[in-house]
Formats: sequence, structure tokens, C-alpha cells
Amino acid sequence: MTITTGLTGHVTNTADQLDLRGNMLPVSQELTAERCDVIGEIPSSLNGMFVRNGPNPMYEPIGKYHMFDGDGMLHGVTIANGVASYRNRWIRSKGLEAEMRLGHAAYPGLSDVMNFPDESVVGDAGPVKNPANTHIVRHANKILALWEQGLPTHIAADLGTVGPWNFDGELSGAMTAHPRIDPRTGMMFFFSYNLFAPHLSYYVADAAGKLVHKVNMDLPAPVMIHDMLITDSHSVFMDSPVVFNLEGMMSGEPMVQWQPENGTRIGVIPHFGGADDIRWFDVETSHVQHFWNAWADGNRIELSGCRFNQINFGIEAEASETDAGVESAGGLPHRYWIDLQTGDTGSEDIDDMHGEFCRVNDDYAGVRTNYLYMSGFTRDAIQAADFDTIVKYDQDDDSRSSWYIGDDGHLGESAFAPDPNGTKEDDGWLINSTYNSADDTSEVIILDARDVAAGPVARVQIPQRMPFGFHANWFPTAS
Repeated sequence: MTITTGLTGHVTNTADQLDLRGNMLPVSQELTAERCDVIGEIPSSLNGMFVRNGPNPMYEPIGKYHMFDGDGMLHGVTIANGVASYRNRWIRSKGLEAEMRLGHAAYPGLSDVMNFPDESVVGDAGPVKNPANTHIVRHANKILALWEQGLPTHIAADLGTVGPWNFDGELSGAMTAHPRIDPRTGMMFFFSYNLFAPHLSYYVADAAGKLVHKVNMDLPAPVMIHDMLITDSHSVFMDSPVVFNLEGMMSGEPMVQWQPENGTRIGVIPHFGGADDIRWFDVETSHVQHFWNAWADGNRIELSGCRFNQINFGIEAEASETDAGVESAGGLPHRYWIDLQTGDTGSEDIDDMHGEFCRVNDDYAGVRTNYLYMSGFTRDAIQAADFDTIVKYDQDDDSRSSWYIGDDGHLGESAFAPDPNGTKEDDGWLINSTYNSADDTSEVIILDARDVAAGPVARVQIPQRMPFGFHANWFPTAS
């Protein structure tokens, strides 16, 4: 294995902050390994790149640190003809480049986000750093690293940073970390939530990457909307009680509050509808951070995700004595339904296992899916994001199959890689990044999606630890 190195980080966590302990401590090196050892055998028709995004601060944080604050780092495993290579790269945002010139952190995190660094210190990098640390997608031949309160960041095929992307000047605000791409048309649907009116902006980009539709919609409160859905004809949003505490932010209170008196409703808008076309349907008070999929059956729309009765993101003010860290370990698999003709709504639990990071075969986005994949929790005293089980639900027979990684193992999000020779929905593989706390090592594992319970068919040995991250994707090699 030939290894070359790049940038070096400088975080030691001398303050012993919660969100920098264990596998959340960032790695300090950019590495390139041209050929990784593999246990098992990589399927011959699996060719492309698995990319995982997540927080990895380069410098010791200023004040209280939350996992949402860290500079984005991409970990990529490229697979070609049964051979795997690895590289990791910081996303070089304007804010990070300003800090690199200084040699230390200049931006406080979410606990003190209103304390903007002076322009004389960070130049034209702006008052808030866009770490681009949440998700990674590919659309119109562009790889985009996403953070929901800033512009997308264009990423090169070798995971180098190209720079901010604003759709040729058509996007002036933020973009969600969870757009939805229609595999039948190539269109990408996305949104931004805003602290001030209009609280919700909705966009459509065509298959060539041109922004072709925008709608501003107001909401009763400035809510955090993390994910959305599409059917073959509509886009779907959830307005939940996760509300930004604008007045409190100015006086040092937590940034986000759970306000159950606001209730929860689901909004449905035609793909190219206007602000007056969205219809809202009340459902039981709840929140979904990540959805699986939605589809229409006549006038009925069904959607599913992991449902929280209440959620706390742990974004504590700098003066708070409470440590940072997401306090809600996971939601329960849940489905909702809406009748567009009668206005009736309903919902039910799918399972009693807590989990998150809901994924499907994205070739079925917006149409009926039978198979749902999730990262689950089964160990006692679970902590947020400490996943230990890969789960597959078969909705035809309401069955669950799963694979447990072991008592020292920790999982991330599974990305579905379709088998190019397959014809069925679950013809493909689940690819996931793992960490072993007993020996401080990481692997990228490949499971046959048709038989999750059998465990990995291949384990790619990563030459350094992969810290806890957020979302991952699979980008197949163009045929």
C-alpha cells in the first residue's frame, strides 16, 4: 500500500469536549492510498466511488464545540475491477482557508454563532463559515458537498475543492443538505429554510443543472426543516415544532427549541406549483429528521422516516454548563399517509427498533419502494449516532432482517449501490463505513442488499481511522 500525505490538522481536545471524544476526535492527516487491502472479495460489477462526508475541524475550536461545527472532510473509496483505493480531503471552504492563513481557528461554533469574526481577520470569507460537512451528492455531472445554511461547494472527482456553486448566479441563499433527484427526469428538487420571512424557499434544477423554478413560502415560525421528499408529481415537506429561538440567541439561550404547541403538518406542492398551490395537512405532533421515500397511489400519498416524539440537538449557548452533543439517540421507523381528496391523514409505527440514516435504492425515489434500509441501535445505554446494526425492512411482508457489527463496532450511514446487471429493487449492495473501538481502526464494508443478515462480502481496510461522520453516497462509474 503506497501512502502519500497532504494537509495536517491541529486538534488535541485539551478541553475534553464531548463532541471531540473517542471516534469524534478528528484525524490530522490527508492521506492517499493507491491500493487498500481487502478481506473477502469485492463484487466484479461494483465500480465507482463511495464518499462519506462529516465534521473534522482542522484547528482547536474556539469555545464550546458541537459536532455540527466541524470543517467538512470527505473520505472516498474508489473501486475499480475489484481493487480499492482511498483518499480523504478537507473541504477547503473560504472560512477554512482564512483560518489556514492565520494558523488557528477564527470562527466560533453554533454555541456563539452571533459572535462574527472581524473582516480584518477573515477577509472576504464572510461572517459565518460554511463547513460543507453534511452530505455529498452528484447532479448534472457536478459533485456537491452540502451544508444546509450555505451554498453548495463544488467538489472535483479527486475530492479536491473547486469552490462555492450558485447555479450560475441563480441561487443567492442556502441549499438543503438533502435534495431529492428524480431518476426518471434527472431534475433535482431542493429548498432552504430561513430564519426570517420567507421561511421556506423551494427550487427545481433541471437535468443539466440549470435552476428553472423557485417559490418562496412563509411559515408560522422559523422552523428547522432538514429533509424533503418527492413523488412522481409532488414535493413534500414537514413543518414540525423544531423552532429557531431568535430572541434567545441574542441573549445566550439555546439556538433551537422544541415547541410542541405549534403542532406538525405535512405540506404537498406540485413539482412546478406556486406558493398558493401548497396544501398543508395536520398530523400528530412529531419530527422526522430523515425520510426514506414517498409515493402516490391515486389520491393517497405515503411517506416514511424515523419519527421523534421530541428531539434535542444539544446546541447549547457558550455560557451554558451543559455539554454539547445531540441528545436524541434515534427515532422509530414510521409511516404517514395523506388523502389529497378527502384531507384525511394517518400514521403508524413500522418497528420498535430505534434508528436513523434512512436510505432506499435511489433509482426508486418518488415511486413505491418495498425495501427500506436503516442504521439501528440495539446496545444498552445508546448514544446519538452510535449505530451498531444495519437493518433492512421488507414492506411486502412486514419483516426485518439485520446484521449486528459486534460489541466493539460502530457504523455510519449505508449507501445503496445498484447492481448494473440487476433487475429487482434490492439488486445491489449496501456500503458503510465502520469503526472498531478495540483497535482504533476503520473499514468500509460491502453487504449484499439481498441478504443483509449474511454480513459483509468484502471489507476494505482503511489506512487510518475514519471519525464519525454524517451522510454518504455512491457514485457509480459512468458506463
